[in-house]
Amino acid sequence: MQCPTCQNTDSRVLESRSADSGKSVRRRRECLNCSFRFTTYERVETMPVSVLKKDGGRELFDKQKLFTGISRACEKTNFSSEEIINFVDGIESQIVQDSNKDIKSSHIGELILKNLRKENEVAYIRYASVYRKFNGVKDFISTLESLKGSSKNQLASIS
Repeated sequence: MQCPTCQNTDSRVLESRSADSGKSVRRRRECLNCSFRFTTYERVETMPVSVLKKDGGRELFDKQKLFTGISRACEKTNFSSEEIINFVDGIESQIVQDSNKDIKSSHIGELILKNLRKENEVAYIRYASVYRKFNGVKDFISTLESLKGSSKNQLASIS
């Protein structure tokens, strides 16, 4: 690893530890030439995933886009920032597992809805209203009715 100050390539590892919930390794290093200490991260390289858009276009999967959409849906709910990050990480993991290289945008949307429905009904309704392009109150009511019906089914299965 090249030292950021003197560009020497010889360094020693002082400390290694797991980071990003085990998805990477954080290493503290010391340059053998100038004794400068710096941090490096080691991650598994994943194949890029392409998202197949409804209009036939294709773009690389963008985790930030996913985070932005879910954050908006979760505004003013009891979702903390950390929970949103963990939720997005979980969705990203499912996307990587479900696809070789390509995934339909509709599959991503349904995956988000399925998981949001389990986590937070308000965030689910907000996300669904944008994703499914609600046109009016009737769309909200039918979605709320389906939530109400699934809640009754869950209560009945517990009893």
